[in-house]
Amino acid sequence: MELLYFVLAAHGLTQILVYGSIFDKVRPTDGWIGKLLSCPMCTGFWVGVFLFGINGFTELFNFEYNIANLLILGCLSSATSYALNVVIS
Repeated sequence: MELLYFVLAAHGLTQILVYGSIFDKVRPTDGWIGKLLSCPMCTGFWVGVFLFGINGFTELFNFEYNIANLLILGCLSSATSYALNVVIS
């Protein structure tokens, strides 16, 4: 169940960062940050890394802090955010 919560939180945060109109005025469109924030796969990876970093502060999911989990959860977040984006869009 923790993994499902992680995937849903990652997808939701990725969607908000990439497509949320609330960020239209502050979201960069040029340079590498602009490219990063326009791609759900790229943003999804970093959202996964962020959620992994804060997982000790939530009761929704709890993963052991190590480099392997960081990379795996970043990749999982990237893949599921992109897949759900394709399916929903």
